Amino acid sequence: MSDARYLHTASVLSNGKVLVTAGSYGLPTNLNSAELYDPSTGTWTNTGSMNNARVSHTGSVLSNGKVLVTGGYSNGINLNSAELYDPSTGIWTSTGNMTIARNSHTASVLSNGKVLVTGG
Repeated sequence: MSDARYLHTASVLSNGKVLVTAGSYGLPTNLNSAELYDPSTGTWTNTGSMNNARVSHTGSVLSNGKVLVTGGYSNGINLNSAELYDPSTGIWTSTGNMTIARNSHTASVLSNGKVLVTGG
């Protein structure tokens, strides 16, 4: 990997690659970087950076192949922000904020395509 990190997420994409997002290499330094691991070649590549640095967030792969990242913690603040990663472009876009700021929560993709965020 380019950046050592912990408190990050790892999401398996529909193409088999693994998207690793954000995290920290030593508090209070939080990352907004993202990397892709290709298990077929064993290589890591950088991809687009997130809009917000964060730790203790969630990453959910949606039915359309995009990844929804929600909440987390950054610079002493719990976050209510959410971002979408498009693997076809490598670009992150902000999406609607959660009602409540959360970190160390869970996020589950439901059969109707909605994402249930709880706890934190």
